[in-house]
Amino acid sequence: MSTDREGPRGRLATISAAVLTGGASSRMGCDKAHLEIDGMPFASRISHLLAALFEDVLIVGGDPPATARGRRVADPEGPQCALRGVASALAAASCERVLVVATDLPLLSADLLLALVAWPEADAVVPRTASGLHPLCALYRRDPVLAVARARLADGRLALRGLLDAIDTATLEEADLAQVDPDGTALSNVNTPEDLARVRAAGPRPALRSRAISGR
Repeated sequence: MSTDREGPRGRLATISAAVLTGGASSRMGCDKAHLEIDGMPFASRISHLLAALFEDVLIVGGDPPATARGRRVADPEGPQCALRGVASALAAASCERVLVVATDLPLLSADLLLALVAWPEADAVVPRTASGLHPLCALYRRDPVLAVARARLADGRLALRGLLDAIDTATLEEADLAQVDPDGTALSNVNTPEDLARVRAAGPRPALRSRAISGR
């Protein structure tokens, strides 16, 4: 298990965390960063969770809501894709390890994020469920992954799965995920209006500060 230095308010000072808010949202038809759940925009909800855990929080790309917490980072020129967002987050991060999450994961929990941080280190630590790998809720080692990401962007090789195949990737498997996400909802993507209706219909979410935070 890794050990990470905590800041004066109990937040981790050796890991940066980034919310990617610059996606095209083609299937949703609107900017997912501004969609609301329990009265809070997705990007704000996720960034507030990250800010409770980590000192360095970034909001990468797009036009995030004013209530999102973190340093604003603009996407550079290039293809509008998730790989560009990951590269932007890594380039702007102040720490060597960077937790990167998509803005369309409004049910993320502190327990899951801290499990990624505590997992044995690799170039990438990525959850894997029955639906596959989740590279947009993953912990990356900044310098080696950024070099590979930039090279792949320059070559037009934009798939995140290709990035993971090109680096040392460790996976958090379903049996381990069940320990920190027993309901299996933390990695639920909201990509379509139907997904949004389903998440909203589930009822109020627990407070953002989970037992993993309050137990510090």
